[in-house]
Amino acid sequence: MDLQGIIFFIFAVLGIWLTALSIVNYRIFRYFKSLSKDVTKDNLITILERVVDREKQNSRGIEELSRSLQNFEEKSRKNLQKISLLRFNPFKELGGEHSFVLTLLDADDNGVIITGLHTRERTRVYIKNVKKGKVDVELSSEEKKSLLEAKKSKN
Repeated sequence: MDLQGIIFFIFAVLGIWLTALSIVNYRIFRYFKSLSKDVTKDNLITILERVVDREKQNSRGIEELSRSLQNFEEKSRKNLQKISLLRFNPFKELGGEHSFVLTLLDADDNGVIITGLHTRERTRVYIKNVKKGKVDVELSSEEKKSLLEAKKSKN
Protein backbone atom coordinates (compact mmCIF):
# COMPACT_ATOMS: atom_id res chain seq x y z
CA MET A 1 0.00 0.00 0.00
CA ASP A 2 1.29 3.39 -0.87
CA LEU A 3 1.04 6.62 1.16
CA GLN A 4 -2.10 7.82 -0.65
CA GLY A 5 -3.91 4.54 0.14
CA ILE A 6 -3.02 4.79 3.84
CA ILE A 7 -4.18 8.40 4.01
CA PHE A 8 -7.42 7.49 2.22
CA PHE A 9 -8.00 4.61 4.66
CA ILE A 10 -7.41 6.88 7.70
CA PHE A 11 -9.82 9.52 6.32
CA ALA A 12 -12.43 6.86 5.60
CA VAL A 13 -12.21 5.50 9.18
CA LEU A 14 -12.36 9.03 10.60
CA GLY A 15 -15.35 9.83 8.38
CA ILE A 16 -17.22 6.72 9.56
CA TRP A 17 -16.31 7.53 13.18
CA LEU A 18 -17.55 11.13 12.85
CA THR A 19 -20.76 9.97 11.22
CA ALA A 20 -21.43 7.52 14.07
CA LEU A 21 -20.73 10.20 16.70
CA SER A 22 -23.00 12.65 14.88
CA ILE A 23 -25.86 10.11 14.88
CA VAL A 24 -25.44 9.39 18.59
CA ASN A 25 -25.19 13.09 19.40
CA TYR A 26 -28.32 13.83 17.34
CA ARG A 27 -30.32 11.14 19.18
CA ILE A 28 -29.22 12.43 22.59
CA PHE A 29 -30.11 15.99 21.59
CA ARG A 30 -33.51 14.89 20.26
CA TYR A 31 -34.23 12.94 23.49
CA PHE A 32 -33.27 15.94 25.65
CA LYS A 33 -35.41 18.20 23.50
CA SER A 34 -38.43 15.91 23.93
CA LEU A 35 -37.91 15.96 27.73
CA SER A 36 -37.65 19.72 27.87
CA LYS A 37 -40.47 20.47 25.42
CA ASP A 38 -42.49 23.57 26.45
CA VAL A 39 -40.01 24.35 29.25
CA THR A 40 -38.70 27.84 29.80
CA LYS A 41 -36.20 28.94 32.44
CA ASP A 42 -38.92 29.88 34.96
CA ASN A 43 -41.04 26.88 34.05
CA LEU A 44 -38.16 24.43 34.65
CA ILE A 45 -37.82 25.60 38.27
CA THR A 46 -41.57 25.13 38.78
CA ILE A 47 -41.41 21.64 37.33
CA LEU A 48 -38.48 20.69 39.59
CA GLU A 49 -40.35 22.05 42.63
CA ARG A 50 -43.36 19.91 41.70
CA VAL A 51 -41.12 16.84 41.41
CA VAL A 52 -39.67 17.52 44.87
CA ASP A 53 -43.18 18.02 46.33
CA ARG A 54 -44.37 14.74 44.81
CA GLU A 55 -41.34 12.96 46.26
CA LYS A 56 -42.19 14.34 49.72
CA GLN A 57 -45.82 13.24 49.34
CA ASN A 58 -44.68 9.79 48.28
CA SER A 59 -42.37 9.56 51.30
CA ARG A 60 -45.21 10.52 53.64
CA GLY A 61 -47.49 8.00 51.95
CA ILE A 62 -44.93 5.23 52.31
CA GLU A 63 -44.45 6.06 56.00
CA GLU A 64 -48.23 5.99 56.52
CA LEU A 65 -48.52 2.64 54.73
CA SER A 66 -45.69 1.27 56.83
CA ARG A 67 -47.43 2.34 60.06
CA SER A 68 -50.73 0.86 58.84
CA LEU A 69 -49.05 -2.42 57.96
CA GLN A 70 -47.35 -2.59 61.35
CA ASN A 71 -50.68 -1.87 63.08
CA PHE A 72 -52.38 -4.56 61.00
CA GLU A 73 -49.67 -7.09 61.87
CA GLU A 74 -50.01 -6.33 65.58
CA LYS A 75 -53.80 -6.70 65.47
CA SER A 76 -53.67 -9.88 63.39
CA ARG A 77 -51.65 -11.64 66.11
CA LYS A 78 -54.89 -11.79 68.15
CA ASN A 79 -56.77 -13.62 65.38
CA LEU A 80 -57.18 -17.37 65.44
CA GLN A 81 -54.16 -18.78 63.65
CA LYS A 82 -53.57 -22.23 65.10
CA ILE A 83 -56.35 -24.81 65.04
CA SER A 84 -56.49 -28.48 65.87
CA LEU A 85 -59.49 -30.84 65.83
CA LEU A 86 -59.11 -34.32 67.26
CA ARG A 87 -61.88 -36.91 67.30
CA PHE A 88 -61.69 -39.81 69.74
CA ASN A 89 -63.65 -42.52 71.56
CA PRO A 90 -63.38 -42.02 75.36
CA PHE A 91 -65.60 -44.98 76.21
CA LYS A 92 -64.68 -48.41 74.93
CA GLU A 93 -68.28 -49.70 75.18
CA LEU A 94 -69.50 -47.17 72.60
CA GLY A 95 -68.58 -47.50 68.95
CA GLY A 96 -67.22 -44.67 66.84
CA GLU A 97 -65.30 -41.53 67.55
CA HIS A 98 -68.12 -39.17 68.46
CA SER A 99 -66.22 -37.11 71.05
CA PHE A 100 -63.84 -34.32 70.08
CA VAL A 101 -61.22 -31.85 71.24
CA LEU A 102 -61.04 -28.52 69.41
CA THR A 103 -58.09 -26.24 70.18
CA LEU A 104 -58.16 -22.62 68.96
CA LEU A 105 -55.06 -20.43 69.49
CA ASP A 106 -53.75 -17.06 68.35
CA ALA A 107 -50.15 -16.30 67.36
CA ASP A 108 -49.11 -16.00 71.03
CA ASP A 109 -50.64 -19.41 71.92
CA ASN A 110 -53.58 -17.84 73.77
CA GLY A 111 -57.03 -19.35 73.24
CA VAL A 112 -59.30 -22.19 74.34
CA ILE A 113 -59.58 -25.96 74.32
CA ILE A 114 -63.14 -27.16 73.77
CA THR A 115 -63.82 -30.79 74.64
CA GLY A 116 -67.06 -32.57 73.79
CA LEU A 117 -67.70 -35.98 75.43
CA HIS A 118 -70.52 -37.89 73.76
CA THR A 119 -72.41 -40.75 75.47
CA ARG A 120 -75.68 -42.44 74.60
CA GLU A 121 -77.58 -40.33 77.12
CA ARG A 122 -75.98 -36.91 76.64
CA THR A 123 -73.07 -34.83 75.38
CA ARG A 124 -70.97 -32.76 77.77
CA VAL A 125 -68.88 -29.83 76.64
CA TYR A 126 -65.90 -28.47 78.58
CA ILE A 127 -63.87 -25.34 77.90
CA LYS A 128 -60.36 -24.70 79.20
CA ASN A 129 -58.48 -21.42 78.79
CA VAL A 130 -54.98 -21.43 77.32
CA LYS A 131 -52.54 -18.61 78.10
CA LYS A 132 -49.14 -18.59 76.41
CA GLY A 133 -49.52 -22.30 75.65
CA LYS A 134 -50.18 -23.25 79.30
CA VAL A 135 -53.36 -24.43 81.03
CA ASP A 136 -54.14 -24.08 84.75
CA VAL A 137 -56.11 -27.35 84.97
CA GLU A 138 -55.23 -30.95 84.23
CA LEU A 139 -55.55 -32.00 80.57
CA SER A 140 -56.54 -35.37 79.24
CA SER A 141 -54.16 -37.13 76.85
CA GLU A 142 -56.38 -36.16 73.90
CA GLU A 143 -56.40 -32.50 74.99
CA LYS A 144 -52.61 -32.52 75.38
CA LYS A 145 -52.26 -34.02 71.90
CA SER A 146 -54.64 -31.45 70.38
CA LEU A 147 -52.84 -28.58 72.12
CA LEU A 148 -49.47 -29.77 70.76
CA GLU A 149 -50.89 -30.14 67.24
CA ALA A 150 -52.38 -26.62 67.39
CA LYS A 151 -49.08 -25.12 68.57
CA LYS A 152 -47.29 -26.73 65.61
CA SER A 153 -49.91 -25.72 63.02
CA LYS A 154 -49.60 -22.50 61.01
CA ASN A 155 -53.15 -22.02 59.69
